[in-house]
Amino acid sequence: MTEGRADNRDRPFLPYGRQLIDEGDIRAVADVLRSDWLTTGPAVERFEDALRQATGAAHAVACSSGTAALHLAAMALDLGPEDCIVVPDMTFAATAAAPAFTGARVVLADVDAQTGLMGPDHFQAALARAPGPVRAVFPVHLNGQCADLAAIGAIARPRGIRIVADACHALGSRYMQEGRECRAGGGDADMTVFSFHPVKTIAAGEGGAIVTGDEALAARLRRLRNHGITRDPEDFTAAGAVDPAGKVNPWHYEIHEIGLNYRLSDIHAALAYSQMGRLEDFIAKRRSLHDEYCSALAPLAPTVGTIRALPGQNPAWHLAVALIDFAAAGIGRGDVMRALRERGIGTQVHYIPLHRQPAFADAGRGVNFPGAEAYFAKALSLPLHAGMQRGDVHRVVETLTKILKALS
Repeated sequence: MTEGRADNRDRPFLPYGRQLIDEGDIRAVADVLRSDWLTTGPAVERFEDALRQATGAAHAVACSSGTAALHLAAMALDLGPEDCIVVPDMTFAATAAAPAFTGARVVLADVDAQTGLMGPDHFQAALARAPGPVRAVFPVHLNGQCADLAAIGAIARPRGIRIVADACHALGSRYMQEGRECRAGGGDADMTVFSFHPVKTIAAGEGGAIVTGDEALAARLRRLRNHGITRDPEDFTAAGAVDPAGKVNPWHYEIHEIGLNYRLSDIHAALAYSQMGRLEDFIAKRRSLHDEYCSALAPLAPTVGTIRALPGQNPAWHLAVALIDFAAAGIGRGDVMRALRERGIGTQVHYIPLHRQPAFADAGRGVNFPGAEAYFAKALSLPLHAGMQRGDVHRVVETLTKILKALS
């Protein structure tokens, strides 16, 4: 271990993910701080417009986080205790927790062992064992690759099941469907949610959004993110809305349903909008680095594998996941992660299957998840972010190679 630390002592720590901020981003935030609007102002609208253009969606509703976006989507669908929702077992907890906040019952679906994606067969199996009527499915676009929404939709639509796509990993991802190129958020789901956490493709500090082609859903999402408030006179029903002359009182607003404060501030929106100007550059850099990983790790096969783009997909890679056969190599994943960290390289595991989490144990009780277990057993997320260079990839791969050799 001492030699490894010495080899890297002059190198900066390389985290698995981080934001890339430039002077333009800093100026954008500073401009908001000097303005009259720190929240619910023009920066939010500019960002929403940019997100609509980037996804091709008719409507974009920004909010305070990806988790808030998922919760708002569940609320907009009126999910409740009588409803079941299907969520893939391989995802971050928020995908299941957010609709569970509404009282909906989570039904976990298995995933593909090589990609971590829920497919139509996994969805069909989850439907068959749901303890009640399924109202919605939350497919996850994992690592940047998109779930097969067409195949999932072919099962869901005839049953009246709504589709909320979790695209928190997939801003800018594209895929072919029936001879046309589609974008994540472009219309194959009722709603698609995004996250702008610092490790994502663009950063807002914290932030999220929902895009949709449904005008009524968009209007309701906007109300729900702001306490359920409406200021539209056409919605007013309460006494005191108008004065004796029939004019609307300028202070009047109404709350017809209870919402939450899930607003995105102009400070966060300004950063996100500035970053959107470099979205395609960020995506191109991540794709290039991911390709470099695939090439550099190839000599380590079959012990180490990589996740490559599925046919017809052009992912905006969020994560570079190495699939390492730790069991066959006779080494512990924790030992590898600790050794990498000692050499200045951060890694992570995305994710622990939800059925292993105590909060979701009931949702997976008595069910086997062989795909999720197989994927989880091998997954290790390596550093991937737009501030990296090709040399960083080779540093990671060379260090990992030495560690695997030393530990096996």
